[in-house]
Amino acid sequence: MSISTSPRRVLVTGATGMIGLPIVRRAVGRGDDVTVVARKSSDLSVLDGLRVRTVYADLTTPDPAVAEAVTQSHVVVHTAAQVGDWGPQSDYRPINYDAVEHLLTAATRAKDLQRFVHLSALGVYQATHHYGTDETTPPDMVGFDGYTNTKAQAEELVNTFHQRDGVPTVIVRPGFTYGAGDRRILPRLIQRFRNGSVRLIGRGDRYLNNTYIDNVIEGLFLAMDVDAAVGETFNMRDNRLVTRQEFLYAIADYLDTPRPGHVPEWLARGLRPLIESHARWKGATEPPLLTGAAMKFMTLNLDFSIDKAKQLLGYKPRVDFREGIVAALDWALAHETASTAG
Repeated sequence: MSISTSPRRVLVTGATGMIGLPIVRRAVGRGDDVTVVARKSSDLSVLDGLRVRTVYADLTTPDPAVAEAVTQSHVVVHTAAQVGDWGPQSDYRPINYDAVEHLLTAATRAKDLQRFVHLSALGVYQATHHYGTDETTPPDMVGFDGYTNTKAQAEELVNTFHQRDGVPTVIVRPGFTYGAGDRRILPRLIQRFRNGSVRLIGRGDRYLNNTYIDNVIEGLFLAMDVDAAVGETFNMRDNRLVTRQEFLYAIADYLDTPRPGHVPEWLARGLRPLIESHARWKGATEPPLLTGAAMKFMTLNLDFSIDKAKQLLGYKPRVDFREGIVAALDWALAHETASTAG
């Protein structure tokens, strides 16, 4: 296994996000020359104290400054994305597909480019039960929702640029990522535990594709550094998966709130279309309590194999859920307090 260790010119998109920020910090810490792409309206205070160069641009449209930054890079790590489980595909396509195409087009002119790492998601697989599904199973190009559909389409685009133009691409698919920087899923769950609205759907004994942030970052740097990664796609998750019951009970115990009860799966499945239809009729901009994505998150067995990442990259997800969820909740509550105080 060959691993590059010398400092390189690294370009990171989504640099203020949950995954982009620790990439920037680690790359700066090891001596890489780091450039980030950000909109002029972005709050870059989280980058204070880090030696980075900033290109101000909107990735959804071609920009000469971004193209130049790509052509001068050794490594491009594209983490910027529109995430969520609500809203039309048109909300997700500009950043999840169009931006990828612009970056890859520029990458075809980069003479020194060693790696184009594209952050995808395990959500690109078909929304069904999975028991050890590996990367030989193709993504679902029809798509489950706007997010997963555009992510699957982007993967196809990345592979096309690799096969047709020789761009040294790598696709990394994390699962449900928890840890420092999560401002969506755990904060919402904390509020729902406090108001008593959390329920397990069904028995709660199926596996979640839990992926601790530090494990993801370790895998992404292996994808950046290991030569065998080029042209490949990798599933990434924690070494030990947990059931929905272990997941929700761990949060309840941490918060010292009652452990959630159970709702029959057949009842939730019957109510979900009605709840979604009502929310759309009202023009809701936030997802209702039950959505297709919520049902997927809470009921499907999401066991995806990481054997390929272990074998080709030497991926060793060291942080177990029991340790990671405490750190994640510590961070969420600390930043909730800071937000309230501010």
